[in-house]
Amino acid sequence: MSTRIAFLKGHGTENDFVIIPDPDNAIELPPAAVAALCDRRAGIGGDGVLHVVRSAAHPDARHLADRAEWFMDYRNGDGSIAEMCGNGVRVFARYLQHAGHVGEGDLAVATRGGVKTVHIAEAEAGGEITVGMGKALLPEGDVTVSVADHQWPALNVNMGNPHAVAFVDDLSEAGTLYEPPLFRPASAYPHGVNVEFVVARGPRHVAMRVHERGAGETRSCGTGTCAVAVAAARRDGVDPAVTGAPVTYTVDVLGGRLVITERPDGEIEMTGPAVIVAEGEFVSEWLETAIP
Repeated sequence: MSTRIAFLKGHGTENDFVIIPDPDNAIELPPAAVAALCDRRAGIGGDGVLHVVRSAAHPDARHLADRAEWFMDYRNGDGSIAEMCGNGVRVFARYLQHAGHVGEGDLAVATRGGVKTVHIAEAEAGGEITVGMGKALLPEGDVTVSVADHQWPALNVNMGNPHAVAFVDDLSEAGTLYEPPLFRPASAYPHGVNVEFVVARGPRHVAMRVHERGAGETRSCGTGTCAVAVAAARRDGVDPAVTGAPVTYTVDVLGGRLVITERPDGEIEMTGPAVIVAEGEFVSEWLETAIP
């Protein structure tokens, strides 16, 4: 007998997600099921799945339950597990607000990349959501990325998940991004990497394209925009830890615009929109038959 399972669709600067509310962690989501849900032709379609679970109910987040009631069990579009998703956190928070679990103001969200602080602005202030993304780590060692005949040096930035940020002359040089860009050395990213290609648009203003591991090119990547802002600040000689002053970059993505601020203590904040666009149900029987 089939069971009806509730879902929602949402996006943050057009990085879109299937949202599965499951407070008690009762729904099994093996990788094949996630991939089926994210299939844009045979499924619901999305860059990933936001599995909404109470922290106390999930083995990966029970140790965080005293700090954050809700756990974002995030999965990439191919079903693989990711440590963090910046746009996903904003959409996750918007869902909690939409469902009446939280209101405007501050909340904490548990992720595999740690507990993230979130602020939902009042509607009168634009309703945008700001996420405390933590500090960037800059692992040592030279990294290069390449697409076809193009090769660039890249900055290795870890935002709870790995990024390689390359500055290019034109975003078209990144090609179609159907396949993951190559990188060296292989030891820099043993579990794969998100690769950002960046061009300058003006003072403290850049634009980017991104290939996300497990998803391909996406319209936006929240942790990627943070990594790009960090890389741009180092390139421009305005590292807040050195200057003692916060620095803010506007980062244009294919799906819109995000504003990233890095503070002298290294803490990074990301501000942008998050939208719930639809909600409905699918039957478990469909999901079972959709899994190869």
